[in-house]
Amino acid sequence: MPYYDNPVPAGKRKESLSTTPKPLTSPKISKPTITMSVLEVGDSFPGNVSFGYIPFTPETKDITSCGIPIKFDASTEFKNKKVVIVAVPGAFTPTCQANHLPGFIQNIDALKAKGVEQVVVIASNDPFVMSAWGKANYTKDDFIIFASDSELAFSKAIGWTMGDRTARYAIAVDHGKVIYAAKETERGVDVSGADAVLAKL
Repeated sequence: MPYYDNPVPAGKRKESLSTTPKPLTSPKISKPTITMSVLEVGDSFPGNVSFGYIPFTPETKDITSCGIPIKFDASTEFKNKKVVIVAVPGAFTPTCQANHLPGFIQNIDALKAKGVEQVVVIASNDPFVMSAWGKANYTKDDFIIFASDSELAFSKAIGWTMGDRTARYAIAVDHGKVIYAAKETERGVDVSGADAVLAKL
């Protein structure tokens, strides 16, 4: 039997129950979106781009320590830095772990020699998974950070996704200007790996 806040008297129950209730509607909630197109060399890095990120601290260096995610405001950070974004389909996945990420870790000195101040590794994984992946590979400082492209907001905006994952790509930004941007069209890390990026810096 349906529940009513105010019971209907027995003599009027039939008449009252025959009234057609108004349908319930849910309020529409609009999510902010980033509007942009594929980035090309010479473009300004767009505004309103942010990633989820758990900063490295000595207290949370253990891989089982969660930490607290914060907003990494990429648009603001990139205005005054030379940085490289490295996007991978997924943390701890074979090509990303064995072939893509190691090149950047092994070439830290070469990247710094080219003036790079930070490498931002992103994937569709949540900040906790990305943080754990970072700890499993690189836990020294924030030269390489591991961040989440939550809901693929950035990758979708530039059209570089792979199904429900981030595509494999690299973007270099020098004080707010894009100086390199390339997405892999085949398996491998031919245009998004460390060697390819270093050659364009």
